[in-house]
Amino acid sequence: MKRNRWIYAVFTVLIIGLGLGSRAFSSVLPDTLNTYLGDSLWAAMIFTGCGFLFRKLKTMITGIISLSFCFVIEFSQLYHAEWIDQIRDTSLGGLVLGYGFLWSDIEAYTIGIAACAAIELLVLGIKKRRCM
Repeated sequence: MKRNRWIYAVFTVLIIGLGLGSRAFSSVLPDTLNTYLGDSLWAAMIFTGCGFLFRKLKTMITGIISLSFCFVIEFSQLYHAEWIDQIRDTSLGGLVLGYGFLWSDIEAYTIGIAACAAIELLVLGIKKRRCM
């Protein structure tokens, strides 16, 4: 498979906008949705970013790399040295590294990446059928 980088770049930017919007409007969203939405979108952005960078990888491998990256970031939140907490105290550092470990984040990452992988596989299946 060879992904179109422009499409993945556009989806990455759209997902970033949706993720920032989910944080900005969290007060009007249901609690259950708030628990998972932002982190699922963050994981989806990681998937589309990996799809952009590694355009020839199979969907499953892209998903595994993306999920591994998300899990490493989440488990790194168990580490609290002064230097990394100073990075987390910045806006960008907080968005990328997060603040504290939560099992619900692990669930959200899995949901976000599984959804992206499923959509990609669905689109690929439709494209294959059209070419036949």
